Amino acid sequence: MLKSTFTPILCVLFPKPKSSKLSSYIITNTFTNSTPPVRQNASLKHHSPIITHPSSAYIHLPFCRKRCHYCDFPIVALGSASMQIDDDPRVLNYVQWLCREINTTKVEFDDKTSLETVFFGGGTPSLVPPRMVSTILETLRMKFGLSENAEISMEMDPGTFDVKKMQEMMVLGVNRVSLGVQAFQEKLLSSCGRAHGLKEVHEAIDIVKSCRVENWSIDLIASLPHQTCDMWEESLRLTIEAQPTHVSVYDLQIEQGTKFGNLYTPGEFPLPSEMQSADFYKMASRMLGDANYNHYEISSYSKSGYECKHNSIYWKNKPFYGFGLGSASFIGGLRFSRPKKLNDYMNFVRNLENGLVSSSAGDHIHCKDTAMDVVMLSLRTARGLDLESFKESYGNSIVFSVLEAYKPYVESGHVSCLDENRKSIRIDDLDDYLLDESNPERRLAYIRLSDPEGFLLSNELISLAFRAIDS
Repeated sequence: MLKSTFTPILCVLFPKPKSSKLSSYIITNTFTNSTPPVRQNASLKHHSPIITHPSSAYIHLPFCRKRCHYCDFPIVALGSASMQIDDDPRVLNYVQWLCREINTTKVEFDDKTSLETVFFGGGTPSLVPPRMVSTILETLRMKFGLSENAEISMEMDPGTFDVKKMQEMMVLGVNRVSLGVQAFQEKLLSSCGRAHGLKEVHEAIDIVKSCRVENWSIDLIASLPHQTCDMWEESLRLTIEAQPTHVSVYDLQIEQGTKFGNLYTPGEFPLPSEMQSADFYKMASRMLGDANYNHYEISSYSKSGYECKHNSIYWKNKPFYGFGLGSASFIGGLRFSRPKKLNDYMNFVRNLENGLVSSSAGDHIHCKDTAMDVVMLSLRTARGLDLESFKESYGNSIVFSVLEAYKPYVESGHVSCLDENRKSIRIDDLDDYLLDESNPERRLAYIRLSDPEGFLLSNELISLAFRAIDS
């Protein structure tokens, strides 16, 4: 699976490798390991959050054929013969522990809401036999309920499934596929340590299309070692020709402890420079935009109506369950992550069953942290930050502080101002336009980062908002 940057909890939230230069800071402060309870900051207005029942669940299936050279996720490498794992005791044992965790999870809500989205990430979930996926889905259905029209997504890698397995997954209810292509060049796939080659990429695309999977995504990685502009353009062109309904584009981050971390230094050959990485990002924005893909989130593009509903739960800062090795949940305004090592995870489940630990934390939520979460996640998206809602939760002063910090970037075009109809407005004085109740049409309702220039400065811009909030 892919993640964006900094916090380990992200490995369970966002699909494969990590966006570093483009969107790293955006995710940093939001998804931290379970935050100790702290008193709310009295200097900020903050309404107690409306506690809602999570309607989404992330399921971590950590199995891979081997570890890719950039990967630092919690995985279990099964070996090259892992296409035949129907009776692999490691997989069966893990699924049993996973279902035990689901069954032991305390549901602290009177109004039981069925799950609307389920996301199988990893790892390579498509290695897991359909009958075991069925067991997990049935466990979720019995525990929480599963909506008849639920979006059920699965990350699938080329070379790990055939037509029969794809059809069996669809019968179980899997209706969205995230295909981990990463590149359309044999040389790049090999140099990354991917277990599949170009032949398997084309076969996987043919399988998905022949099985008439309506909602499917292709995942690509930019800024790989030895990757050129021509290679990146080819990958984008072939992706567009394949006609997926969704495309995810991630910028590689070099992690310590990985093979790439031992071999390469960011910004130095054979890795592209920061300028080249920015060019890759601009090229993706331009080519995918020209092909009628909406750039609805920093790393995500979709045809109209095919935005990933599950990931949108994250961007909207809504609650969700997380189950499995290293996974994260967000319940009652608090984030909680599970152990990343298998033995530690099994001990966690035992303790959960014995009432010695909880999958949620204390009762207090730090106001500044929640404000930072809202800003960070909102500015990842094309929708941007809803200023009226933000003002209602945190008061005028914090809104004005953020706007004051962004004034130079509004002038430079990196931050866009939108009215209530989401039309761009040109403003000379942000303060006057924010609360102009006399003329709603000219009132500033949203701010967002421009595409692509603002998104490229997302690290700095989010950091700037954090400093304004913290002050």
